[in-house]
Amino acid sequence: MDVVQLVADFGFPVVMVIGLGYFVYFVWQTITNVIDPAVQDMKATIIRLTDQLRLLDQDMIRLQEKVNTVIELREADPVPSKHEEKENGSGQKI
Repeated sequence: MDVVQLVADFGFPVVMVIGLGYFVYFVWQTITNVIDPAVQDMKATIIRLTDQLRLLDQDMIRLQEKVNTVIELREADPVPSKHEEKENGSGQKI
């Protein structure tokens, strides 16, 4: 049927209410069938990425603790390394 004929038979408000009802149904179906599954997949991905970020943060904390320990040990034991040994003018190492 033609839209003009429907408007002539039933009136503009009735035809528009039916059209809006179909629009609401279409949007509801799209949200239910397309958007909700995508949102659920994104939630799972975000949870997985958050867990990986926490693990990375824990690894960074462990690495920082190891670096701090090495720095403390080097400061406590003043043994010169090969790079720090230099010769003075008389040929002796200082």
